[in-house]
Amino acid sequence: MASLLMAASMPLLPAIMLALDRAAKSCRGIVAWALRLLRGRTCAKDTHAFVFSKCIHGNAASVLETFDIHAGTHASAAVGPLIGQALDEVVKRVRPSRVLELGTHCGYSSVRLLRLLPPDGRLLTVEQDPAVADLGEEIIMVAGFRHSQFQVLTGSSDETIPTLRTFLEAAPGASDTFNLVLMDHNPQQYLVDLLALESQDLLCPSGCTIVLIIRNQKNKSLEEVRELIRTRPDCYTIKSQVHGMVELFFQKSSAQSQ
Repeated sequence: MASLLMAASMPLLPAIMLALDRAAKSCRGIVAWALRLLRGRTCAKDTHAFVFSKCIHGNAASVLETFDIHAGTHASAAVGPLIGQALDEVVKRVRPSRVLELGTHCGYSSVRLLRLLPPDGRLLTVEQDPAVADLGEEIIMVAGFRHSQFQVLTGSSDETIPTLRTFLEAAPGASDTFNLVLMDHNPQQYLVDLLALESQDLLCPSGCTIVLIIRNQKNKSLEEVRELIRTRPDCYTIKSQVHGMVELFFQKSSAQSQ
């Protein structure tokens, strides 16, 4: 009887082995994701505790300086002063009124952005991990900013982007699209999310600057974005590129505008 069952199952063996292999890869992926999430939370908690206790509350410059001091001796998800200064130059040049940030982390970039926005400017920042989002929101408020100036949204980028228009609530005469988008989340999502923002008509058609934080130059995400630019030069161009940061410019083509 056993030999009959074995003989009957032999044709199914490749399919069974494939299913087991896929299950094993799925489990490894889940474990890796959980470890990254745990490390991210630990890093965020350590950074938050240091900045909260050492900075001058209500002083955005002090908050950023304290972040940089902590990053000098600890792991940090903050972009740091070099990329931060390059980001400042972009914001000063673009002078955006509506900004989207994908990847709040501990609030470092949010503080850098907010301190350069006009009085009626507004930042929407998205963080996938609820625990990290809470820490980032508190640091933004410690820096002296109010909820009338920013809002932290919790969820993955692909879940959040379709809902963004409901949060824009532009003042009379203001644009209901983004002038500036900062992407500092999962690089594998950069191209997907950029196209999603475009399809949702969330990028200002007359001109939107997209800043990509590229920590790993070997990451394929940058090449994917470059391929988009090569195939659609009428809409996308690379404005500038420094170590760790790429600045794109989007403008709706005349054909699309019609």
